[in-house]
Amino acid sequence: MSVQRSKFLSLVLRHDPARIGITLDDAGWVGVDELLAASAAHGVTMTRDELASLVATSDKQRFALSEDGTRIRANQGHSVAVELGLPVMAPPELLYHGTVATALPGIRAGGLVKGARHDVHLSADLATATKVGARRGSPVILTIRARAMADAGHDFRRSENGVWLTAHVPPDFIDFDS
Repeated sequence: MSVQRSKFLSLVLRHDPARIGITLDDAGWVGVDELLAASAAHGVTMTRDELASLVATSDKQRFALSEDGTRIRANQGHSVAVELGLPVMAPPELLYHGTVATALPGIRAGGLVKGARHDVHLSADLATATKVGARRGSPVILTIRARAMADAGHDFRRSENGVWLTAHVPPDFIDFDS
């Protein structure tokens, strides 16, 4: 059941809050009480403790509770307008992106693009990139020369759950043979 609830929370906290009649603030936060009431009104009931457990045990740590536990938001991946307020920071030398072979021609031509999301998502480790790529088939792992990108003027941010975010990865900074 927690997988279904996690998918539901991803939907309403990242992509379609209006589906259950909630409104995210500019930073993507919504009150926990408001979320729980709206969720229950739309057939997804959970207690405050169940929600806190889902946030704490999520393998990808997609969600965050405010320090006082009264608000919740998705850590990244939004297709609705939010400003997460993450500071620009220097990335490690290399980051990774998991994809599938059918996406490679477009990536070779235009790099990694954010599409409907706010940013391109990159992983600091191969295992996470492999898991991400495997969601759509046999994974292909691309190595991103992140430090060289930053040196060339590209900004990077890191979400609370360790996902690296950038607006675009030009093909010149992608190692396709990793």
